[in-house]
Amino acid sequence: MAKISRRQFGEILGMTILASQLPKIAAANSPTVLKPRRLQLGDTVGLISPASPVDREDVADAVAVMNQLGLKAKLGAHILDEYGYLAGRDENRATDVNNMFRDPTVKAIITMRGGWGCNRILPLLDYNLIRQNPKIIIGFSDITSLLLAIYAQTGMVTFHGPVGISSWNSFSVNYFQRLLFAGESVTLRNPPTLRVQTITSGKSMGRLLGGNLSVIASMLGSNYLPDWGQTILFIEEIEENIYSVDRLLTQLKIAGILDKLAGFIFAECTDCTAGEGDEPSLTLNQVLQDMIKPLGIPAWYGSAIGHIRDKFTVPLGVEAEIDARVGTIRLLESAVI
Repeated sequence: MAKISRRQFGEILGMTILASQLPKIAAANSPTVLKPRRLQLGDTVGLISPASPVDREDVADAVAVMNQLGLKAKLGAHILDEYGYLAGRDENRATDVNNMFRDPTVKAIITMRGGWGCNRILPLLDYNLIRQNPKIIIGFSDITSLLLAIYAQTGMVTFHGPVGISSWNSFSVNYFQRLLFAGESVTLRNPPTLRVQTITSGKSMGRLLGGNLSVIASMLGSNYLPDWGQTILFIEEIEENIYSVDRLLTQLKIAGILDKLAGFIFAECTDCTAGEGDEPSLTLNQVLQDMIKPLGIPAWYGSAIGHIRDKFTVPLGVEAEIDARVGTIRLLESAVI
């Protein structure tokens, strides 16, 4: 047996010590998941407009829905503000978010609608306050900004699901109640009318993260996006030409996000078209075959997420297992405590 020099022994010892510390180092770099408390009948929820404006009828309808769910509604001070295509000035919309997290009587936060504006208020949010007062916050579309930024900055689980002006039908309410009231580790299964188109068959596990494709792309390069390593990315989009979807997916690709994923779901591309007239175009399926198939990870198109009537409530930041053959998302833990 060859002798080991003192220098070689030191190198081996150092590598051994480093190897023993790797799990601790990895844990230090992983977000500590912070879960909000579940809803109970009689709780007060805050209604806010952090993106585009709503009118009094929208707010009245949302209050009525909350009451039907056994909840009381408290309105943000600036919920009816208007500033062009925004629901008020940036500082006021941010103040409503911060105040709802600060208010001990408010147990969850329901956003009224998407549109545009959440990116503008991300630097104005008090993430230490949010971390110290974890609460359910839910929405979709432009609300993607808030959901991902809060998760990235605090580790708190957030929820992609109905907004105040959504159609609160039996399908949507069922998942909302099972996740946020009962705290079930549910399996998200499409309604019979929504067909799964498998891109790459298989099963995988990872943290669920995602939202609106355009919004995620608009946040690249900021400090408000999480680490995408070993995550299951779900995305949705509305009223984009196919070439725009191609461009946005390419943006995620060259930013290194797609290569980190454990799984991929393109939920719905509602009213996405090939463009005007006789201009040549790829199909959405061709784009997904070009961009996603080579990743070699379980992936499919078609899930009840996004700009559609029947919506899942999807927690961001929890562990899940997906089956790309049948298009199911099985939560491996409760999203609330």
